[in-house]
Amino acid sequence: MKNLIVVIEDEEDLLELLEYRLEKAGYEVVGFKSTKKVEDFLEQEEPDLLIVDRNLGGVEGSEFIKNIRERGYQTPVVFVSAKDSDEEIEEGFLRGGDDYITKPYNINELLLRVKAMLKRTKALNCGKLTCKDILLDIDKREVYIKDENIKLSKLEFNLLLFFMQNRNRVINRDELIENIWKDKDFNQDKTVNVAVNRLKKRIELDEKDAHIKSIRGVGYEFC
Repeated sequence: MKNLIVVIEDEEDLLELLEYRLEKAGYEVVGFKSTKKVEDFLEQEEPDLLIVDRNLGGVEGSEFIKNIRERGYQTPVVFVSAKDSDEEIEEGFLRGGDDYITKPYNINELLLRVKAMLKRTKALNCGKLTCKDILLDIDKREVYIKDENIKLSKLEFNLLLFFMQNRNRVINRDELIENIWKDKDFNQDKTVNVAVNRLKKRIELDEKDAHIKSIRGVGYEFC
């Protein structure tokens, strides 16, 4: 499966060049000329890397990254920018950048940094699932929300794991019963509802942090 890279660059020629070189290197690439529609895209997709210019129309690139970091997005970020003073580079890292390349830059160096970043991220994320502010460690059976360790029962953990593995897909109650309770003859919707509602209370610390959506008459969707 190809790594998905999002490029935010307002210079059209440079954006097209980056898309071409990254695709030629074997990556799936989606390009944007501003940050305007990027957050909507992140709600639907989980890119492996963001390459972000800072001098953008509208929201400045590092400000955008700072904002999404505060909302729990942990996608690795490489800034590419003409802002090259020591203070500006430090600012980029403090706002959530993982790497920083100043313009003009060597495209081959960028490709090498992208490759190294993805390799390192893959190693760090082995056995882990993330969704906005939630980090689930499968091996340790631990859950963190905004860096706070949340204690879940075995049932709650298994439910959350199944939801995160099936993100943005409507899951009916029969599927939950078969995969979580492991009993095709188990048919107690009330028990399923109670378990899911208990999980919601554990992980949704605020109304704006809602993850589990009830689909009336069908089941649930995790987003």
